[in-house]
Amino acid sequence: MDHGLLHPARQNSRLDDSPSSSVFDLPVQPTNPIPQPLATPGDSNNTYLRPRTKVQTTSTPESSPLITVISGGSGGNAICTAFDNACFVLPVSDDGGSSSEIIRVLGGPSIGDIRSRLVRLIPPAPSNTPLGAVRTLLSYRLPANVSEGEAREEWRDIIEGRNPLWSGIPNDRKETIRGFLVYFENEVLKRAHKNFSFLNGSIGNYFISGAQTFFRSLPSAIFLFASITNSQANILPAIVTNHTVTIAAELENGIRLVGQCEISHPVNPSSSFEEDSPEKDALSPVDGMGGILHRSNVMYSQLEKDRGYEQLPAKIYRLYYINAYGHEVHPTPNPEFIKTIGTSEALVYSCGSLWTSIIPCLALRGVASAIARSGPMRTKILLLNGKNDRETDGYTAVDYVKVIAGVLNSNYQKPSYGLGNANTVYPVSAFITHLVWLRGTHIEVDIKGLTMLGVRPMMVRGTDEDSGDQGPRYDADVVRHALERILVQ
Repeated sequence: MDHGLLHPARQNSRLDDSPSSSVFDLPVQPTNPIPQPLATPGDSNNTYLRPRTKVQTTSTPESSPLITVISGGSGGNAICTAFDNACFVLPVSDDGGSSSEIIRVLGGPSIGDIRSRLVRLIPPAPSNTPLGAVRTLLSYRLPANVSEGEAREEWRDIIEGRNPLWSGIPNDRKETIRGFLVYFENEVLKRAHKNFSFLNGSIGNYFISGAQTFFRSLPSAIFLFASITNSQANILPAIVTNHTVTIAAELENGIRLVGQCEISHPVNPSSSFEEDSPEKDALSPVDGMGGILHRSNVMYSQLEKDRGYEQLPAKIYRLYYINAYGHEVHPTPNPEFIKTIGTSEALVYSCGSLWTSIIPCLALRGVASAIARSGPMRTKILLLNGKNDRETDGYTAVDYVKVIAGVLNSNYQKPSYGLGNANTVYPVSAFITHLVWLRGTHIEVDIKGLTMLGVRPMMVRGTDEDSGDQGPRYDADVVRHALERILVQ
């Protein structure tokens, strides 16, 4: 096997003239520059950070400390380039967007957040290059404001190779991608009675779903996507399964909400749900771990989420996984997730939805002990949001910290018997050592209360500080500078 295909940076110059010009021949992602020391006005405790002009260095991702980043999709995408050497852990329980339609018809884990992160980590390239063309194709969405027939017609042009989106993609890569899109189409046709909707459909989602169904392995599909796009992305699903993964939230008043959309950004049930019979689809590659009610092509945007939210009738008490019959289950986390925690020097809980993006990665067996007992992992950082959302309405910074520690200290193990039937309760500092918060945040930050919990707060200056109700936001430079400052302490 020619290992140069998997490691394009090791190819010699003769491959640059190859007439077949594949994506693998393109240069790897440039090294992220390391900035100069931070300006630190104020006291010597250094609770205020502001980026200064960046300078080029010769550091490489391999020489940077390995950081495990737990995040969702949209919340962490804006800052993912802040990490030179990171392993991104994402949940597979999102039931919104075009993923909802794939789950309704084909089943399987949600792949929307993973696809979004994979596309974001594709190295920059001009649109007229092979890599730029591949990025354009895999990030493309079919139109949402047309008839179903028009969307299907455009989809047909794509899988038959006639669409202009294929322009500039080398034939070997084109046929590889198209082969899995055709496989996806074949699986949809097997279930024609379910009337799959292509409106607002993500081509990248269709490609990953086709690969996941073919290999019966989501990690294999991720590897294929990363290889074709030369992204060198290290992305792990929190759970490795071919089942549909469903989360539920129990509120303090006893009400139960099923599914990420219902918890985070509910839509009209009459237009977004279809009720299937409890019989399993004989052709399905999964066996129906998910809920009985399936969402039908739920479409919403980040802009709609930013406009406001309907408050929950009560605060969330806990989040858990359920099977097809609505019974609570305790899935086993991805073994690579646990292994990565044990070898990482730092852990970052990214900004984003607390209960539906971060907690699904933590409410799993063995995650708490892996984080608390990791030898190399001395730093565990929470990036506090700039404002609360529907899930965290009324929360303070201390509440965020206590929720994470409370979830990790919950018992997700099978009942044990005998003298060993004792649960370990870890201190908050075993899970979170630092909290980074934005100047001008809409969330109350009690520095004394955080310090008493063993958490060191650090204020940074973000973007959009004067954006009114939207609140300040992180960008990659802000996060990179904060991490550098914390890691050298």
